[in-house]
Amino acid sequence: MTEALADALLAARLLAADRKLGGIVLRGGGPARDLVLQALRGLLPADTPFRRLPGHIDEDRLIGGTDIAASLANGTLIRQRGLLAEVAGGVLVVPMAERLRSDTAGRIAQALDNGPGFLLILLDDGEGPDERPPLALMERVAFDLSLQDVRAADLHCEMPEPGALGAAPSLDSEALSALAATATALGIASIRPLLQAAAVARAHAMLSGRDTVHRADLEAATRLVLAPRATKLPPEPEAPAPAEPEHEPEEAERPDNDEDDDSAPDIPEDLLIEAARAMIPPDVLELIASGRAQRSARGGGAGRRTGSALRGKPLGARPGMPGGGVRMALVDTLRAAIPWQPLRRRDPAPEGAGPIRFRRDDLRVRRFEERATTVTIFAVDASGSAALARLSEAKGAVELILAQAYVKRAEVALVAFRGTDADLLLPPTRSLTRAKRALAELPGGGGTPLARGIALARQLADAVMSRGRTPFLVFLTDGSANVAADGTSGRAQANADALTAAKGIAGAGLDAVVIDISPRPRPEAARIAEAMRARYLPLPFADAKALKVAVTLAAEPQKKRA
Repeated sequence: MTEALADALLAARLLAADRKLGGIVLRGGGPARDLVLQALRGLLPADTPFRRLPGHIDEDRLIGGTDIAASLANGTLIRQRGLLAEVAGGVLVVPMAERLRSDTAGRIAQALDNGPGFLLILLDDGEGPDERPPLALMERVAFDLSLQDVRAADLHCEMPEPGALGAAPSLDSEALSALAATATALGIASIRPLLQAAAVARAHAMLSGRDTVHRADLEAATRLVLAPRATKLPPEPEAPAPAEPEHEPEEAERPDNDEDDDSAPDIPEDLLIEAARAMIPPDVLELIASGRAQRSARGGGAGRRTGSALRGKPLGARPGMPGGGVRMALVDTLRAAIPWQPLRRRDPAPEGAGPIRFRRDDLRVRRFEERATTVTIFAVDASGSAALARLSEAKGAVELILAQAYVKRAEVALVAFRGTDADLLLPPTRSLTRAKRALAELPGGGGTPLARGIALARQLADAVMSRGRTPFLVFLTDGSANVAADGTSGRAQANADALTAAKGIAGAGLDAVVIDISPRPRPEAARIAEAMRARYLPLPFADAKALKVAVTLAAEPQKKRA
């Protein structure tokens, strides 16, 4: 049994011991995930409700409302219980939680905060950091564990057995301070994980039959709750100071009860922080190393979400008039009209009225959420003696990214600048054949009109945004310009114009990355990136595959600009 599976089974025991822990996020795992759910079911009483959330559940089924079929059959208003009421005191399993609608997540979060409570199991099948369950739900569950590396051979293990539980021990100020210092060292800003870690430490001590919380309980809480939520690495421990000579304490300074002092739990704050470094999961370490752990859900690798009346992910219906491409939500319209039928039947029926009397306020229309297409715009410096090497790298990167275009609903465009001007060689496209043809004809040599290249890339990005798409700019350059915006030669004016154009990128709020492809990292390229408020990547010896990886990482959701 792997450590990941052992931690997940331990989390199941802790959830069964303390329902206030909220629940768990299980990333990947397949059969391993089913094993954890089976273990949790076996640890709970046999009559515990166990429900799965349907993928497109409507609001009335979720929180309770009008039973349309029964109301129409009986001619009177009949209510139905919601799923959240049915699962009270039990377990709610949410498959594909990374696709959960925000309104549904809000209702579940509200039920967790105000209702009788239930354990929430979020099954996460997302492929990247931008495909996670809603934050409102992840904050309300204690555990966020990955089972992606668990193999079928690791599934043969003994299932945990329920045992007799005593009273949960209290957590003294020293232990709570150690957890708080560890959370701070890991870059965890929210108070919820700290409170959850404290509850896990108490429950772990209770399962171990201890009356007080010891270091082992705090380490378990750090490993299960705090480490998966880390956004930075704890600082390296300082070198120990030279030991001072020990002085034998006087008789009056000796503790009155040596035995009580020996039995006190050992909770050194520094050692817990140091141990937390080794507890951070590998996937979280990768996010921290790439600077993506603290990024917000701002645009990037995935296109912006926009409202749509025709297609996309379905959202809850809203009041409105159908027509002009907007379709009526019949079931929701019936739900709005049925409760008013007893009052409306007191009035004389209009001629031709049916069994259900509708009013304008009853009408509900469908609405959807559509993710905008992402367009990655490459702006390539095609000037100078090293143009051939740079262009071959850019060509390979564009082709590799195009191979994923259909999967990620992405398009690619190519701008090249050389001589005295910049040219759009490849308008936004998913066509690999068209891209290869444009890349094969890409010329090289001459001056570096960097300002013209930045200006054309911004112009193309504005056109992309006007069509409801999300642009992402990738500049491959050494940042050294020698042709000004008006086409004249002169490094001083050319660099000034380039900085002005770069500030325009920042002013327009466009996401961008500057890849320094010079033999050595140059301060000019770093200054251009700073003016754009873009990410700077010095990759002087990168090949096409490395450029593709760099662009993919940089295109993921970025920090909000101040």
